[in-house]
Amino acid sequence: MEISESYEQELELLQTELVRMQRWVQETNQRILIIFEGRDTAGKGGAIFRFAHHLNPRAMRIVALPKPTEVEKGQWYFQRYIKELPNPGEIVFFDRSWYNRAVVEPVMGFCTDGQYTQFLKQIPHLEKMLIDDGIRLIKFWFSIDIEEQKRRLIERQVNPLKQWKISTVDMQAQQKWHDFTYFKEEMFQHTHRKDSPWVIIKGNVKETARLEAIRYVLSQIPFPERGKTKVSLVPDPTIIRTFDPNYHLGYGPSSFNQELKM
Repeated sequence: MEISESYEQELELLQTELVRMQRWVQETNQRILIIFEGRDTAGKGGAIFRFAHHLNPRAMRIVALPKPTEVEKGQWYFQRYIKELPNPGEIVFFDRSWYNRAVVEPVMGFCTDGQYTQFLKQIPHLEKMLIDDGIRLIKFWFSIDIEEQKRRLIERQVNPLKQWKISTVDMQAQQKWHDFTYFKEEMFQHTHRKDSPWVIIKGNVKETARLEAIRYVLSQIPFPERGKTKVSLVPDPTIIRTFDPNYHLGYGPSSFNQELKM
């Protein structure tokens, strides 16, 4: 797919803003944690790459934990994630996170009903503690429709440069589409809070999703040099918005409500 010149130009301006934001994070010892969740193939990894591409690697980390070891399975569930939280002056990107237990694990049978229920009770309290301690937390959910996911899964299978992305979960993403939908919506209902909202992004067009995700983060972090590039920092509400139970229940604009079912 050919990338438009206008996309590249806007991305560069937004990345310039990110570099300035990171400088402020370092100078003021801020701690920023950005969680990337979503459907398989929805573009989480590509978005993280665009976020991190020009940032100082000494003050930024991408955390993509593998499946837990036997020792980690015997630990407090959150223990291996707590070790990865941002230090002062650091931005951390979670490529999937503790929310594996809210969606992937119950769908795939990787946790018990009791572990799942306990997670939903504990995580709002944990996130409140992190926020109260000064960590700035942003939670993204990347959404795509079922046909676009099918197309991307096929592309991964036939493209030798992308075959490393295929996992057991990926192979069942289509078969278990509605199971993922159910647990995703339960996650929104139980873990969306005013101080730690879920931010939902329409990911069918990867380039647009990347731009809006970066724009949203920049709109939320009040660094002094924000906006000097003159690029728009107002997120597009047709592409990105915070979860709203009224939309979840079928009220509000039907176009975006349909996206929440993806």
